Amino acid sequence: MVLYIHTRLPVQNLKPAIFIDRDGVINENRADYVKTWQEFEFLPDVFEPFTRLAKSEFLIIIISNQSPIGRGLVEQAVIDDIFVRMKAEIHSKGGRIDAIFYCPHAPEEKCNCRKPKPGLFLRAAEKLGIDLSRSFFIGDAISDMEAALNVGCQPVFVLTGRGSEQLAVVIQRGYENKVHVVENLASAVNEIVRDEDSIHD
Repeated sequence: MVLYIHTRLPVQNLKPAIFIDRDGVINENRADYVKTWQEFEFLPDVFEPFTRLAKSEFLIIIISNQSPIGRGLVEQAVIDDIFVRMKAEIHSKGGRIDAIFYCPHAPEEKCNCRKPKPGLFLRAAEKLGIDLSRSFFIGDAISDMEAALNVGCQPVFVLTGRGSEQLAVVIQRGYENKVHVVENLASAVNEIVRDEDSIHD
């Protein structure tokens, strides 16, 4: 059970965020999970979009399900180390990650933080003063899209990772008019930043 401290900022002070899933969006997805840094493999062309986002007004937040911890496949300290190394690598290329939130639970634990449940997003919004209605979530799975819709973010679906196979599920559930489909993280960031730039022109 997670307790949220409600210290809300005035609406005008809330910030927009770009939430980004990890596996399948930033790095190669593995059927047996990423359990070591040696198994972590960045997808092609992921550094440039982070560099571009670093210059934007958006908070950049990673939101990830990490059930290998709850499944007993890997220690939480190892997952933490993978995230630290990933963040350092992105920062070394001129990118920026402001925060990382992940769910360590197995599905059968029925927690409120495993996507598509809203817990991680609500926690991030409370801690960082985020306007979810002006935010985006970039992911490669139906659970990512449903999570975004559950909290009022704009869902952006990439075809990397599980995206190509999960697109049929997105259509089957009638989300094709609610979800923006793009090729990869770079395409997603290009469209989001371009749209924001056009608003402020």
